[in-house]
Amino acid sequence: MANLFGDSAESFSYRDLFFKIYHAKDEEDLNEVIKEFIAIFNDKNWKPLGSNMSNYGIVKNQQSNPIAALIEKVTNSIDALLTKKCYESGCNPKDKSAPQSMTEALERFYPDNNWDLNSQRRAQAQEIQIIADGKGPRKNKGYDTSVIVYDNGEGQHPEDFENTFLSLVRGNKNDVHFVQGKYNMGGSGSIVFCGKNRYQLIASKKYNSTGDFGFTLIREHPKRESDHTKETWYEYLMVDGKIPSFPIDQLDLGLDERKFKTGSIIKMFSYQFPKGYSGFAQDLNQSVNEYLFNPALPILTKDTAERYPNNNVLVNDLFGLKRRLQNEEGEYLEDKFSEVFEDEKFGRMKVSCFVFKTKVKDYDLKKTKEVIQKRYFKNSMAVLFSLNGQVHGHYTSEFITRSLKLNLLKSHLLIHVDCTEFDYNFQKELFMASRDRLKDGDETQFLRHYLAKQLSKKDGRLAEIEKRRKQAVDIDTSSNTSDLLKNFTKNMPLDSDLMKLLGKTFKLDLKDQKNKPKGGKKPKKSETQEAPFKPERFPSLFKVSGKNGSDVVAKIPLNGEKSIKFSTDVENEYFDRTDEPGELKISVLDIKSNDSEGGNKPGKPKDPTEIFNIVKSSPNKGTIKIALNPKENLKVGDAVQMKVDLTAPGKEFNEMFWVIIADKEAPKAKVPKEGDDTENLGLPQLLFAYEKKSDEQKDAVSWEDVETATTMTMDYFTVMVPDSKGDDSLERIFVNMDSSVLMNFKAKYKNPNLEQLDIANRKYYTSVYFHTLFLYMITKNRGYQISQKIEGREDYDEVDLGTYLKDLFDHYYSVFILNFGGMEEMMQGIGE
Repeated sequence: MANLFGDSAESFSYRDLFFKIYHAKDEEDLNEVIKEFIAIFNDKNWKPLGSNMSNYGIVKNQQSNPIAALIEKVTNSIDALLTKKCYESGCNPKDKSAPQSMTEALERFYPDNNWDLNSQRRAQAQEIQIIADGKGPRKNKGYDTSVIVYDNGEGQHPEDFENTFLSLVRGNKNDVHFVQGKYNMGGSGSIVFCGKNRYQLIASKKYNSTGDFGFTLIREHPKRESDHTKETWYEYLMVDGKIPSFPIDQLDLGLDERKFKTGSIIKMFSYQFPKGYSGFAQDLNQSVNEYLFNPALPILTKDTAERYPNNNVLVNDLFGLKRRLQNEEGEYLEDKFSEVFEDEKFGRMKVSCFVFKTKVKDYDLKKTKEVIQKRYFKNSMAVLFSLNGQVHGHYTSEFITRSLKLNLLKSHLLIHVDCTEFDYNFQKELFMASRDRLKDGDETQFLRHYLAKQLSKKDGRLAEIEKRRKQAVDIDTSSNTSDLLKNFTKNMPLDSDLMKLLGKTFKLDLKDQKNKPKGGKKPKKSETQEAPFKPERFPSLFKVSGKNGSDVVAKIPLNGEKSIKFSTDVENEYFDRTDEPGELKISVLDIKSNDSEGGNKPGKPKDPTEIFNIVKSSPNKGTIKIALNPKENLKVGDAVQMKVDLTAPGKEFNEMFWVIIADKEAPKAKVPKEGDDTENLGLPQLLFAYEKKSDEQKDAVSWEDVETATTMTMDYFTVMVPDSKGDDSLERIFVNMDSSVLMNFKAKYKNPNLEQLDIANRKYYTSVYFHTLFLYMITKNRGYQISQKIEGREDYDEVDLGTYLKDLFDHYYSVFILNFGGMEEMMQGIGE
């Protein structure tokens, strides 16, 4: 080995080489180390990763996001700790006696954990650490950030590196059922984000302290003219055909509160974080929480005083976004609930919805939205799909506006879909092997449609919340607004192309207006005062609704769905809380068939999911709902006896009842709505908005009202805010009568009289209203979908039509149409 280390060979060793590499702050420093020991790092000492010179595509075509790739390292660390625990318990992880799920592994290996306590969570989090390294301070220099991931897990002997850390697609974990990994390739996805040379240091020692501490360096092979391959490849360091190693008792590697003894440690040099990432204790901590919504084990993040000398919080633990939401729900959440869906297509999934407040602390609406987006949606993930707590794919807020059509909740709704209990065949068609995105296949399309249908139901919890928020601005249009709309349509021939386009978009009903009864809307029914609900931690009451002396509580249409309600006194969070949660269990006791061949003989009890698709909702102010949808093996007239149990400590409450399968319901005839002429026209309502509305302005709203009703900000630079339901219907247009655009337009008059000001106002709101109307109409009918580049990233986010139109008017479009729009002819046409 003397010739490898040059002149200082007698005093130099693999130990010294490891520390030289490990203490390199970034890729630039490491390049200097390689130059210093060029004899060791010569081409003969590098071997292709996975023993495959065509590994470029395997490594490169994994996670498309550096954070998702880093999460794979953390997931591997969780796997390593659980595997170590399994070996320590005397069980081979691949034996049938080993845990068959991650949940079972946690229950067996960590039976007494109390990680909701700060001290115990911090102690456990030190077993997996994500540590920042790099030159500092970063404030003005923008130095590179290197990342160290440590775990006190299984570890590997140096001679086993090639079959574990350095292999690809070997399926080492495929028959270990309690870990996340399968393909033995996910950890290599981070290589492509390691600087320009893709340097990644891997070091490890076996958990039982046998063998040496081994290390190697991965890099992208520097392509040379002598290479005969089209693409380069990734390779790792072996010296004289062996992984470099040396004996240790412990090493000081800058870990938090401990020395390295066994386990694994990986350093990724000059890691390419997205724009805007700085301190680990804040930015990265938050992202790991999002991607590991409900991790099996807590994790620690650590930054350095060298990089951030003025940061008082350099070390922080995390335990997933789910627990963070639970800890902060009193301050940030307005409501949360869950629903469990059991369907023959996918098996079982649990969907949890978290609805954020419109105002928190002493922030206004705009600041609250900014804080919520930064705190909980850093990676633009509004709908999270997870397996064993790790997010495997997501939707942006586009799903909330376009599929759920809940524009008002666009910036205030987080949805978590737990896919852990999906049927295997459905699950494997849903997720990519890289575990960072959904496939674009039939199963994904079905899931999207199914979630949209279930979560957007008119009597659902989300629709109730959206309606409640929308009622913040619930006023009729002014008389001049109604006249504007009516005069416009009356003066436009019904068979004109424009009216046909309007009819397509807004379903105009103009033929019978002369026969419509006069008068405004019917007075609203008086609302009864709702009695306050006093929740209990555990239930003392559980009763099914609809018995009334009969055991039959529901007739369920064949191929239809029926909800059954239960009264209870337990708190809303009973099914979702981490401490002593409850459960709703459904079972089938008897089936009486109406089959002509089978007579009326009782059938054998079955698992309820064999005969029904089932939705179970979490408690809501004293009510629990289940929805039953009969499968094809039931027939009209069949009777099913069911038992529903609500668990509680030391006790179970249960209700038994019958449901009968009825004929399919005929479609309900549409009843025309009663209301004023404006409603019958089907055109969006025009509302005037002012910074502060006066008591005399009964038909106007304030900027704050608009923000509350739409979540969109209105200020002097805002011209118009649309209120739409998804991209399907434009319901209201709020025109800002205190905008700087209108003020500047009026300023062209010197000493204006009231008539001139009135004309200017009418030209302004008429122009804005009709241009909004026509742009919406054309864009919608032509089927455009709009996307916008995400600031600081290469990704694009889909934008709903309302947001696009608001942005369009805010950026000079309104100035153009006021000064060059030629609205005089239109105003004459509508009876100015």
